[in-house]
Amino acid sequence: MATFQHDSGVLFANFNQDATSLAVGTKKGYTLYSLANIDELQKIHESNEVEETCLIERLFSSSLVTLVSLSAPRKLRVCHFQKGTEICSHSYTNAILSVRLNRLRVVVCLEESLYVHNIRDMKVLHTIRDTPPNTHGLCDLTAGDVSYVAYPGSANVGEVHIFDGANLQAVTIISAHDSPVAALKFNSEGTKLATASEKGTVIRVFDVLKGEKLFEFRRGVKRCVTIYSLAFSADSMYLCSSSNTETLHVFKLDAHNRHQGDNRTASDDESSGTSAPATGVQGWVDYMSRTAVNYLPTQMTDILHQDRSFATAKLPAVGARNVVAIAR
Repeated sequence: MATFQHDSGVLFANFNQDATSLAVGTKKGYTLYSLANIDELQKIHESNEVEETCLIERLFSSSLVTLVSLSAPRKLRVCHFQKGTEICSHSYTNAILSVRLNRLRVVVCLEESLYVHNIRDMKVLHTIRDTPPNTHGLCDLTAGDVSYVAYPGSANVGEVHIFDGANLQAVTIISAHDSPVAALKFNSEGTKLATASEKGTVIRVFDVLKGEKLFEFRRGVKRCVTIYSLAFSADSMYLCSSSNTETLHVFKLDAHNRHQGDNRTASDDESSGTSAPATGVQGWVDYMSRTAVNYLPTQMTDILHQDRSFATAKLPAVGARNVVAIAR
């Protein structure tokens, strides 16, 4: 996990697509670190050629990086850092808010539009125009063979649009939350999408093609938080979230936690809820939860069905902007 505050000189930090390296943008330039050693960061490269680097993305473990500086926020530079050369640059009508890369496409997100480029020659293949105001540049691009793009489809509710960046066509619309989306992330295969709303209490995982809800996790109930980052493990068995609080949450995506759908009935619960509880405290808790869903309002039963985090960790700083990844 990486945390950064502007008053420390760090302007940006992000992991590459497979969480093997960390890119840090500073007022003086940028630095790339290897994550091969979990005990300490090993510096790969450092450059002062582009000062005030506010956005930097590295393509897997290659020498290709994209850079944006505070002094030229509408200009995207594509560089080969080992050779110290700028391959090309591209300018836009408004400030660049985020950039996503894979081996086929480069997606550049502005406040009200997204540009899909061919990574080989940076030709603009498609422009998604007139998107709802997206002041944080919220979007994601799958890292694998497919090139799905996810971005908010509404500024009022948690609607997510999925676009096929390879075939340049819309895929589906996912109604993820009642509140606007604050974070979203694909798994490595591009089959699942994790989302969180501005309330930050519930994290959901959807099937990308079908738009079906697969998992639902409750981060907390006492307070609303700002979810900064979501990340899947390489095998898609774990999902990690970070926020403006001191706690990092890890959720386990297994058959036990699989979402059962919104149309649960009394008969559905009777088949498993009328049997005698297992021994021990947890057995009685599970038994009482299954029994209670027959009598409680829908909003309360939804909370009972939401699984909690598999593990948590405390962060050294509270409120600092951060980004999380699960390394191999």
